[in-house]
Amino acid sequence: MSYVVIKCGGSIVDQLPLSFYEELVAIQNEGKWKPVVVHGGGPSISKLLDQVGVPSAFVDGLRVTTEEVLEVVEMALSGSVNKQIVQQIVQTGGKAFGISGVDGGFLQAKPTTNNKKLGLVGDIQEVETGYIEYLTSLGLIPVVSPISMDLNGQKYNINADMAAAAIAQALQASLCFISDIDGIYQSEQTDIVHQASRKEILQMIEDKVIVGGMIPKVLSAIEAMEKGVPEVAIVNGLESNNLKQFLKGSAIGTRLYLGKEEMEYVEYNS
Repeated sequence: MSYVVIKCGGSIVDQLPLSFYEELVAIQNEGKWKPVVVHGGGPSISKLLDQVGVPSAFVDGLRVTTEEVLEVVEMALSGSVNKQIVQQIVQTGGKAFGISGVDGGFLQAKPTTNNKKLGLVGDIQEVETGYIEYLTSLGLIPVVSPISMDLNGQKYNINADMAAAAIAQALQASLCFISDIDGIYQSEQTDIVHQASRKEILQMIEDKVIVGGMIPKVLSAIEAMEKGVPEVAIVNGLESNNLKQFLKGSAIGTRLYLGKEEMEYVEYNS
């Protein structure tokens, strides 16, 4: 059996149909794949921040996180959103276990080095895969909130795309980003890019074809592939059977890959 890390964006969690969870449980029951769900929760976080009157801002698609913002982010992610997904899996006949990166030091974090303006935003330093291995051995689907902590007990807000990529790296698992769109659009929201290399992705970022929250997603995917993740794709979770089709190798969504020269460079420097 192989692991597959399934990242559900916060913007899509409330939209995912029951058929998605049925498909997720069916994949597990087939016995070939051990699914691990990692989720965001942007809209739920923004709603809760508004309700409690805590202001927040974004830089390059990532939320600036103060101590006050972090407390609310954890309430939303590790609380309501995480348990909502667990509940949906159970209601479709599966068994799930909600866990955050804080629990047991599952995801050890460090302050991000990319942009200090982001505040308490972190990067994953280490993944304790034993927790995932144990939960899946019990027939459970782990549902991961990306809030994490360092060895000194400081909590960090972790971008869910980056957390999913780090977990996939540690498990050497296929990685599937579940979205509400069919993949990366080439132009005018009409033409889907079904395959894209690292070089092509970086060019699309430079040309502003890829913008906003899609940037950390694809950059996380590239880093994951450079560290051995065998397969990464962006798939529309609102369409029935897309997840199954991805795992069967069908031309669903956008598959990201390293070009030959990029692979040779990674192998040479590993």
